Amino acid sequence: MRPNTDYLLDDVATIRELVRENPWASIVSFVPGKGLIASHYPILLDDDADGIVLLSHVGRPDERLHELGGHEAMVIIYGPQGYVSPSWYDASPAVPTWNFAVAHLYGTPELLSDEENLQVLERLVDHFEHPLPEPYLMNRTLENADYAARIVHGTVGFRMRVTRFEAKDKMSQDKPAGVIGRVIDALGKPGPYQNPALAARMRAVNEVSA
Repeated sequence: MRPNTDYLLDDVATIRELVRENPWASIVSFVPGKGLIASHYPILLDDDADGIVLLSHVGRPDERLHELGGHEAMVIIYGPQGYVSPSWYDASPAVPTWNFAVAHLYGTPELLSDEENLQVLERLVDHFEHPLPEPYLMNRTLENADYAARIVHGTVGFRMRVTRFEAKDKMSQDKPAGVIGRVIDALGKPGPYQNPALAARMRAVNEVSA
């Protein structure tokens, strides 16, 4: 990722929150003889661990493709992103841009036992079902629990301690306060580029009151 101090995100707590809020991730490996391999899975943050530690599982075919655990991998987390029109700036000269939050997290995955993998699967299901009025939990019935125990053998769980990272939070920090305010307003209005999530992050990063 091209370094840019204006948009640098180097705060571990902020990156942890980015993972919590945006759990859909890309897993990228360079495998000798195969080249670059990419897969896409939901990721959880291990809140019981210090630093940044990721939990997830992949299908066994992906585990073999990545040779997971044999070398470093990169997990890409995507936050709010979207187009910013220069017509919103009320300033000249101006050009279009794209605002975004993203983190590249590096580490060597540690493969989990079937029992640990089952626990990760249960945490994933609980995490995403919890907001629903009637959560469909993995162990809600004996039948469901038995089914989960059978299919877990087709997946491989992993834990990845992040040993280094590169991250950016490009939210128009280089623009005057008036321009930032106009962009936030435009992103909140109905239209082809309405983007409440990006507007909210711009407001938070630039400390703009609602």
